[in-house]
Parts: sequence; structure tokens; C-alpha cells
Amino acid sequence: VKLGLYRVLGLGVGPLAAGTVGLLILLKVIQRLRRKQNLQDKVVVITGASSGLGRECARVFHAAGARLILCGRDQKRLQEVVEELRNQNSGKIQTYSPCTVTFDLSNTSLVSSAAEEILKCHGHVDVLINNAGISYRGNILDTHVSVQRDVMETNYFGPVALTQAILPSMVDRRSGHIVVISSVQGKISIPYRSAYSASKHATQAYFDCLRAEVDRFGLQVSVISPGYIRTNLSINAVTGDGSKYGVMDKTTAKGSDPVDVARAVLKAVCHKQKDVVLAGLLPTAAIYLRALWPALYFRLMASRAIKEQRVKEE
Repeated sequence: VKLGLYRVLGLGVGPLAAGTVGLLILLKVIQRLRRKQNLQDKVVVITGASSGLGRECARVFHAAGARLILCGRDQKRLQEVVEELRNQNSGKIQTYSPCTVTFDLSNTSLVSSAAEEILKCHGHVDVLINNAGISYRGNILDTHVSVQRDVMETNYFGPVALTQAILPSMVDRRSGHIVVISSVQGKISIPYRSAYSASKHATQAYFDCLRAEVDRFGLQVSVISPGYIRTNLSINAVTGDGSKYGVMDKTTAKGSDPVDVARAVLKAVCHKQKDVVLAGLLPTAAIYLRALWPALYFRLMASRAIKEQRVKEE
């Protein structure tokens, strides 16, 4: 009957379906545009801003017109980033000279005073990007528990402490966006990354809980999970005895360009994306495999552990 009615009205099923799909796409685009956040004049805090992904995030958010507060352990290197951004030509976009706050995120006793200093810069924070972190390479049998704890201090307790210090001001304003740079290894674990992967799993869980709890205040929470990124993360990684790994892994050397990852972080903030995986086909497939066929995933990881151990012994 409906088909006959369409024919009477001179409408074909094909054009009607195409029109419906087009309308749905248009509505989706309109919805995304309404949700898009303009970063001009927004106060954006970036930890670990003196190098790697943090430095690239500073560049893209500065170019978007944000008022940056750059955080890190080394004031001299932070100032170098500031000078670079001051000389950056952003065209018609109004840009601002960044503020800096120097502190060690792994020392959680200092985070509260650092948060006070951050809030004094502009009176509030619109976006907090928890980027600072450290990696780890080692065999669990040879790793002291103090190393596991140190990695957790930097990668988990540090961001948690800073987030909870900034959070009340966001709740009072009923506005704010908290971002954490996690990892694919926060969703799956691979051999010889125990401390790092454990810290990122904890990070994923905490910020998933936070997202649910602050939704009623109108706050946004984004967890960004990249795969390997071409930075010095593996070189600066700690080993089982706490010493530096000092090696650029092949996987890291072939990883994503940090510029591309920084732009993805910017997009996640602008479009209020809640959970973003930035990885290739194999890591993404591994995430689904871990959930849908864990027995096979475990066998594959055991084989990988044996293979990596053989390589180290050669």
C-alpha cells in the first residue's frame, strides 16, 4: 500500500531512501556543529608541555587562540616553548603569550599548591590536558615494586591529584573539560610493559568513573588512547631497577607523528569526544580480540613474550 502511495505521488523508493539518508547526515552535521567548542580565549592547561606530545599540543591549542598554562618540571625548557609560541604566526586568530607553572607531577604533595598557582593565572581553567607521563620497559621478575610505584605516581596519582585540585572550580562554574592522554595499553596489556600498562588501565577506569559523576554538572571528560608516537618516551622509560632504558624502540620510531596526535586531541576537545583510540588496525583489532576472544589473545601475548625474550638473549 505504501509502495503504491509513493508511486501515486511520483516518488521512487530509491530517491526517497537517498533523501532520508541525506537528511540524517545533515542532522548529524548540525548536531556536531552545535556541540563544537570554540577554543578562542579558553584557558587550557597542558602538563608535560616542554617536549613530545605536550609541546605539539601547546602549538595547536595556541594556534586555536587558547590562553595556555604550560606545566612541566624544567622551567628553562618551558620558557623555550613560550618563546617559540610568541614568534608563531597564527594569521587572523588572536593568540596570547602562555603562562608557565613548574612542578613535578610525580610529587603529589606539591600538586595542590601548583593547582593554586594555575588558577591564579586567569582565575579559572576551561580545559585541563593531563599529558605528562613516563614509560617502562622490563621483566616483572626483575622489577622492584618501588619502580612499579614510581610509574603509578607519575602516570596515575599525579593526574588524579591535579584533576581533583582543579575540579571544584569547574563544578562551581558548571563548565570545564578534562582530558587525559592514556594509551592503547590502557585497554590491552602487552609483555614487558607491566608498570606502564597498569598505570594506564587505572587511568582509564578513574576517568571513566569521573565522566559519569560530573556529567550532571555539565563537565566533559575525554580519554585519548594513542598507539606508539614518535617521541622520546621509550628513551626516557625506566627499567626494572629504575635506570633509564635509553633506547628508541623500532615501534616508537615508526609511530604516529606527534603533530597528528595533537590535532586529534584538539578535535576531541572541540567536538567533546568522550573516548578516542588513535591506533592502527592491529592494535584496534587486539582491543576487540581481548574482549571477544580472550583465550586467543592470551595465547598470542604469551607467544609474543617468548619471542621478545629470545631477541633480548641473542
